[in-house]
Amino acid sequence: MINETFSVSGKDEASLSQDVNYTHIAHSHGEGQSTHHHVHDEDSLRRIVNRLSRIEGHIRGVKTMVQESRPCPDVLVQIAAVRGALDRVARIILDEHLTECIARAAEEGNIEAEIEELKAALDRFLP
Repeated sequence: MINETFSVSGKDEASLSQDVNYTHIAHSHGEGQSTHHHVHDEDSLRRIVNRLSRIEGHIRGVKTMVQESRPCPDVLVQIAAVRGALDRVARIILDEHLTECIARAAEEGNIEAEIEELKAALDRFLP
């Protein structure tokens, strides 16, 4: 995997001061599958990572609850909260994939491959 960060500036002088940082990640989806580049806004990545860090802490809290033999209904409520938080992160990632990655694939002429990869991921993700 290759990680590199670069900036993209607006096209007019008014937006030149509003540089946006993106992270460019080259990755492969498995043996025999295509390698393509994803470019994501650094702020968006940071928000997602922050949400995942909070979820990670929440899971540690649930583990502590179990270790302390807290009431099962309390533990189950917290597990439901973790599930909800993970679902919200997944939704953010899916939304960004549709608006950024799929749109970019359409512009580059490889929309069919990108949609097939998305379908495969959704098959694993959805119950």
